[in-house]
Amino acid sequence: MKHNVKITIIILVMFLLTQFIGLYVVNSYSTQKVVDGQIVNSTGKILPYGMGFQEEDQNLDFTSILFSFLFSLIIVISLIFLLIKLKAKFIMRTWFFVVSTLALGITFTSFLPEVKYASLIALAFALPFAAVKIYKKSMVTHNLTELLIYPGIAAVFVPILGIISIIILLLVISIYDMWAVWKSKIMQKMAKFQMEEVNVFGGFLIPYASKKVKEKIRNLKLKFKDKKRLEKEFKKSKLKINLALLGGGDIVFPIITSGVVLKIWGIAPAVLVIIGAFLGLGGLLLFSEKKKMYPAMPFISAGIFLGMLVSYLFFI
Repeated sequence: MKHNVKITIIILVMFLLTQFIGLYVVNSYSTQKVVDGQIVNSTGKILPYGMGFQEEDQNLDFTSILFSFLFSLIIVISLIFLLIKLKAKFIMRTWFFVVSTLALGITFTSFLPEVKYASLIALAFALPFAAVKIYKKSMVTHNLTELLIYPGIAAVFVPILGIISIIILLLVISIYDMWAVWKSKIMQKMAKFQMEEVNVFGGFLIPYASKKVKEKIRNLKLKFKDKKRLEKEFKKSKLKINLALLGGGDIVFPIITSGVVLKIWGIAPAVLVIIGAFLGLGGLLLFSEKKKMYPAMPFISAGIFLGMLVSYLFFI
């Protein structure tokens, strides 16, 4: 097992929770629903902040949509690499702040009643959460906002994707993830730069330590009350703090998939997709080894495909 039982359970619970939050958020903005096995038009909320796609974009064939999505993904990844190479920390933090604010705003809007200026009210709540997340170190705030950011991001892309396009997308992302972790090591470099240079990480981040290390940390806190002095002593002591990480892509793509399945096949298949993704991630965490890096998407995608297959056989 890669992490201890407690940390593994926390990651899995957070993953499962954000998947169901995502399903609610995506459903609240859905323009179509499945009723008695038939797709019908729905009066879902309009995505705020101009994030919704035009009707003509939603009617594009899946090849055009998939190409556009993958092209956009390549541009984003290339831009991140460029910013890392240039060490443009300010730009990256600003980018994280803007994306986090908009995504949180979309999620908060979905929970609000359809009143005038609901999206602006949601944005007023989103801004301080995003500011604390990006500019002030707090593991609680970081992980709390992560639960709400990815549902908002998923809600933007679900309307333009279909079953075939999401299957192809998952395959491409899984292959890329394997290459980026096992071959090029790009994922490790990106994560290291985000945490050490930008002080921001896109995904779940849970630090934990052994009992001996925890005792040493407690003693240091009792001995040094000044925060700056305490940080220096932490660095000098070189205490080993373990990190349990789950990248943002590993969280958002299952939400997008369950959202696509929800709008085309219905609620039961969407829940089966979530269960499949949960089992895939659980299997990875259970059988992976300590101190080794693994791409999560191939395992999560395998679970998703299993959920989709069961859905197709019994519900479609």
